[in-house]
Amino acid sequence: MTETLQESAYQVDKLIAQDIDAYLDQHQHKTLLRFITCGSVDDGKSTLIGRLLYDSKMIFEDQLAALEADSKRVGTQGQEIDFALLVDGLAAEREQGITIDVAYRFFSTEKRKFIVADTPGHEQYTRNMVTGASTADLAVILIDARKGVLTQTRRHSYLAHLIGIRNLVLAVNKMDLVGYDQKVFDDIVEDYTVFAKSIGIEAFVPMPISGFKGDNITALSENTPWYKGPTLMEHLETVEVDQISDQAKALRMPVQWVNRPNLDFRGFSGLIASGTVRPGDKIRVLPSGKTSTVDRIVTLSGDLDEAIAGQSVTLTLADEIDCSRGDVIAIADSPPQVADQFETTIVWMSDEAMLPGRPYWLKLGAQTVTASVQAPKYQVNVNTMEHLAAKTLELNAIGVANLSTDRPLVFESYADNRSLGGFILIDKITNATVAAGIIHFSLRRSQNVHWQAMDITREKRADLKNQKAAVLWFTGLSGAGKSTIANIVEKKLTRMNRHTFLLDGDNVRHGLNKDLGFTDADRVENIRRVGEVARLMTDAGLIVITAFISPFRAEREMVRAMMAPGEFIEVHIDTSLADAEKRDVKGLYKKARAGELRNFTGIDSPYEAPEQPEIRIDTAKLSPEQAADLIIDQLLGQG
Repeated sequence: MTETLQESAYQVDKLIAQDIDAYLDQHQHKTLLRFITCGSVDDGKSTLIGRLLYDSKMIFEDQLAALEADSKRVGTQGQEIDFALLVDGLAAEREQGITIDVAYRFFSTEKRKFIVADTPGHEQYTRNMVTGASTADLAVILIDARKGVLTQTRRHSYLAHLIGIRNLVLAVNKMDLVGYDQKVFDDIVEDYTVFAKSIGIEAFVPMPISGFKGDNITALSENTPWYKGPTLMEHLETVEVDQISDQAKALRMPVQWVNRPNLDFRGFSGLIASGTVRPGDKIRVLPSGKTSTVDRIVTLSGDLDEAIAGQSVTLTLADEIDCSRGDVIAIADSPPQVADQFETTIVWMSDEAMLPGRPYWLKLGAQTVTASVQAPKYQVNVNTMEHLAAKTLELNAIGVANLSTDRPLVFESYADNRSLGGFILIDKITNATVAAGIIHFSLRRSQNVHWQAMDITREKRADLKNQKAAVLWFTGLSGAGKSTIANIVEKKLTRMNRHTFLLDGDNVRHGLNKDLGFTDADRVENIRRVGEVARLMTDAGLIVITAFISPFRAEREMVRAMMAPGEFIEVHIDTSLADAEKRDVKGLYKKARAGELRNFTGIDSPYEAPEQPEIRIDTAKLSPEQAADLIIDQLLGQG
């Protein structure tokens, strides 16, 4: 009897284990849809997500109890459940009844897994909305049935379209507050259709809903018998995700890691961005252009006969070719493009305005390069779609601008491949992300202009002069004594038969930089041009001496990066503002204090002192002659 019971219990446990395994296997192979909710303030985005979580049984009993308590304490729906509180997690969000940060939530149904991003509606948080939309396959654009299409509705629709979200749902929310009136719904859809066509949106799915009451969310509502379309959940479960369409495209796999656990194995790991790969496929590695054949597709679970877009794999190749992090493995007969100059659309996300010409880190997939943005061709007024003249981009501004990188970038148009067409810009000093952008196309000049090889090298030119090329970069406040000390240094070097050239800040503004003012953007361009000239002079084998305020660390580091290792010597002429102002030989501080001279360094424009200069001159302790001797000793390796 006991053995029979034990056998029965064993069989039951076995069946339960099989059911669990089957469920987990089914869950693992469900497709994943990433989507966002967006729209204007108080259109009901958070409430809708809360309703989806509630109706899909993704709320535990203790969460429901806490929700009911919070709804009574800080809710906006009287004594009824406020579903928005499931998503609005920040204290400030609950207090104000708005969404500030992007909130991500996971839920699943029998047919599909979902990650939804609740994005803020306020214009000041547009950068947060862009962050949430950057990985989305679908956007649910909510409209308050009482208010119709608003400015922020247009703004978020434009951004969703710009970022490449192909699947759009126009959810006319709060239909319960307009008595489920079909005419109200039809008028809103008609109004939105006109706007959508004007910005290039070809199709969207309109539906009348009530996130609070649950109408047309998971089941068709009796309150809208005139609506014959799908419920929101039905549409979310059946819409085609980008991952499926990406499988039909050409192979693209950015290499994230070179997998070399031992001497006998060398593989290239990454996420397949598009296409399909099989052993035996001929591939090309970009930007080098080297070709080979796929030998194996290696995963933790064993080798595969095929891998598709969305899978992370390690590829081994039949040939030993150079391939490293940042390279892209592509199908041999249809590779992506390689260029270093592009037309882009940029969404500026920093409180500090964009400075044209300033070097930023550009990160595209696993590629990281130095990039500089030119002055915008135009800024887009998202509310009216006008193209506005602009010299820079402020927080949340969107503009079209050309961009150049310090070395070739493997890319595709964002419209064709989001993984190889979307990038972020990172401030080199703070490491903060300052912008997101998309590539339209490479500029023709980047394909037609090439480096011309020279037989006489820069080393030969320097040897002829019996010296090593170098740049002595003098930086400091106006009146610190840069030009005075630089002039003495050049005279002493000349007497030592050294070949030099002095680039002085005031002198270059009489010619080369005559067109530049003293705004932050013009200061950046001023230093960029001087840096390029200094680099050409070091190619000629000269010792270049520069005397510029050069107030920003980023631009000094930009010039350092232009030079060969060890050639750039930063000389900080360290003088206090009080001492510099006392000298005021040119009377500039007096004018700045009187408001007659704007953007003057140290008064109403910042000076970022070097943190680790090669040479620091304390003018309170050293005379100009002593300073010059110290600099020359350091330059010639005697200090």
